[in-house]
Amino acid sequence: MSVLGIGVQTKEAIDDFCPEEGFRILKEAGFSHVDFSLNKYMYNREIYQKKNSHFFDKSGLELEEFFSPHKEAAAKCGITIGQMHMPYPAYVPQGRDELNDYLWNEMAPKSMQVCNFLGCQYIVIHGFKLAYFLGSEEAEWVETERFIRYLAPMAKEMGITVCVENIYDNINGHIVEGPCCNVDKVVERIDRINEQYGAEVLGFCFDTGHANLLGIDFEHFITRLGHRLKVLHVHDNDGIQDLHQIPFTFTRSRENFAATDWDGFVKGLRNIGFDGVISFETAPVLTAFPVEMRKDVLGFIAKIGRYFVNRINA
Repeated sequence: MSVLGIGVQTKEAIDDFCPEEGFRILKEAGFSHVDFSLNKYMYNREIYQKKNSHFFDKSGLELEEFFSPHKEAAAKCGITIGQMHMPYPAYVPQGRDELNDYLWNEMAPKSMQVCNFLGCQYIVIHGFKLAYFLGSEEAEWVETERFIRYLAPMAKEMGITVCVENIYDNINGHIVEGPCCNVDKVVERIDRINEQYGAEVLGFCFDTGHANLLGIDFEHFITRLGHRLKVLHVHDNDGIQDLHQIPFTFTRSRENFAATDWDGFVKGLRNIGFDGVISFETAPVLTAFPVEMRKDVLGFIAKIGRYFVNRINA
């Protein structure tokens, strides 16, 4: 088996008014896949502030009409929409019932419909950050699993795999483990739910930036996940903040040892014969550099992707 391709977020790269231009630039930069940023239509910071963009007030047909140009442009440019990020959070602790009902009953099922319409196989969700409020990780998972079981019948019917990811939480200014950071629990839960539904309705997305913040052992975590690992969020940070920057950007000392365990990342993927996409979650980078450098930056990110592919496939 070998890595399938190299991908990047559509956020900051694709303009809704002319998606074909953005997909063409991504193709020329060296990308074969995209992570469709459905989460840009309901920003997480606004949801946490208990605001609602009401983007998903649109009917299923209206959403298909809205995203048809994106689907057609991707196909024309030879880009595969391989994964998608559902807007998050899907539940706001202490949020208004009106907002949480909207996230559950409008945003989530319509996100699944958009994913299916775009021919996308994987959709990433965030587990509910509730351990601080409920008192334990186990109680937190009960609520996340309830959401997964709500999505699972749709996922099975549509042939979509819902993927949870390792995320952090911020408690009183401190970064702590959030949902899905214990790989043994993750493996048991994915296997149990998939066995019950008789289909791969649940998988995993490994997020390198979140793992670096939490000191997760990359090689062990990925190797233990095995075939359950379906998609990646590849990005870098300084170990302090979730910065979503280009890999190899940060070092731990002036001797230039990388702050993120990229060797462990490569070894883990090689151990499991990863045959998915090296997908970068580096949208903020495109707003950090001048617009005139956007194509060069995208090309550089794709080149790092090829470096990873060559090492994994070696």
